[in-house]
Amino acid sequence: MTARAVAVSCAVALVSVFVTAVIALPLAARSAERQASDALTAQARLAAEALRPRIDRGRTVDEERIVRQLRNQGIDAYLIRAGRADRPGLPDQVVDRVAGGRNFSGLRQLAGQPTMIEGRWLPGGNGVVLARPATTGLWQEIVGWLWLPLLAGLAAGVVAGALLARRLARPISNAATAAARLRAGDRAVRVPVEPPEEAADLAYALNDLAAALAQSEGRQREFLLSVSHELRTPLTAIRGYAEALADGVVGPDGGQRAGQIMLTEAEHLDRLVTDLLSLARLEAADFALEPVPVDLDQLGRDATQTWAARCAALGVVLRTETPAVPTWVHTDPGRIRQVVDGLLENALRVVPPGATIVLAVRPPAPDEPAGAVLEVRDGGPGLADDDLAVAFERGALRQRYQGVRKVGSGLGLALAAGLVRRLGGRISAGHAPEGGARFTVWLPAVGAVPHRTC
Repeated sequence: MTARAVAVSCAVALVSVFVTAVIALPLAARSAERQASDALTAQARLAAEALRPRIDRGRTVDEERIVRQLRNQGIDAYLIRAGRADRPGLPDQVVDRVAGGRNFSGLRQLAGQPTMIEGRWLPGGNGVVLARPATTGLWQEIVGWLWLPLLAGLAAGVVAGALLARRLARPISNAATAAARLRAGDRAVRVPVEPPEEAADLAYALNDLAAALAQSEGRQREFLLSVSHELRTPLTAIRGYAEALADGVVGPDGGQRAGQIMLTEAEHLDRLVTDLLSLARLEAADFALEPVPVDLDQLGRDATQTWAARCAALGVVLRTETPAVPTWVHTDPGRIRQVVDGLLENALRVVPPGATIVLAVRPPAPDEPAGAVLEVRDGGPGLADDDLAVAFERGALRQRYQGVRKVGSGLGLALAAGLVRRLGGRISAGHAPEGGARFTVWLPAVGAVPHRTC
């Protein structure tokens, strides 16, 4: 990058000098020629005025002095007396014009060389003609001096390119170093924010990425710790009873109860592993979905019949709210039932005896797309406003409320949210009028194009 910046800067400097020379050289040459012509005209006028009273007297000392002074300045002087030049060399056209009483100013060939000629007539067919070689060497002289600005431009380009490359490369080098440290696992690395604007944007992006990775990995560690605890609990119970049975500590009368406990813990363990596998498969392209037209009212009534006995055993009232007409949606009945079961289980875990759980099905609000809405509301402790934003993140609520109230593995809500999104629906958390939490699921209508977000 440094070499390219230096090369570009040098090229720009050289092109600038060249373009300036191309434009300025003709102007300078024409200006020099015009100044030389004006100077020769003024000298011709002065010489004519000085020689006017003397030119009829022949060659005088004053004439010789004037001619000698002009020659010292590189100017040849010709005196015309009675229509004839005092020495050969002038074109006849110039002599005739001045002798005829007219001035002459122009460029002619004298001795094979372009020459500027200024002639002034005097009375009686007399006159003075001054000749100076044209400034033909001016171009060569200017071009000869051109190497100096070219060299200066080249040096300036090298210095400017090196400084520019160093200025631009430093933020990129810092970003590359930070990216390498991030790849190595250093999440505390931060890139200094410095101009230009593009480099500052890159620094902000890398810093945000490092912060997001640190936060994500922190949540992942907490999630793995909670899952490890959830796995260890049923395994410990199963292992303890298995060892007791193997050692003969449990008698024939306690064998049946030990088997029931081991079966319950095994089922708990199986559900946990199933949830983990489902979460892992949610992002896979081959995740199995079979969407068909589904009567959401009937699905809600079937779920109520399944969960009614379990809720009654815990002293919880399960109520169903459905519209008067069937509500059809386009979804996978097995997967959406899995979502409903997960939300009901989550509510039943925290709802105290005597409280209510509501499973409601309703048509969409006027500002919602075509489809249907399914709600699970409860009269439990509910969620704080800060909880609503992270309710569907794996293990987020478990981390907040562990030791405060009964919590699950932290996978149920994340799995429900993932399933709803894969089905083309939307899910949100809020506050229920019953005093607890409300989870709202919108599903597309039959014939509607699912709104998929992953």
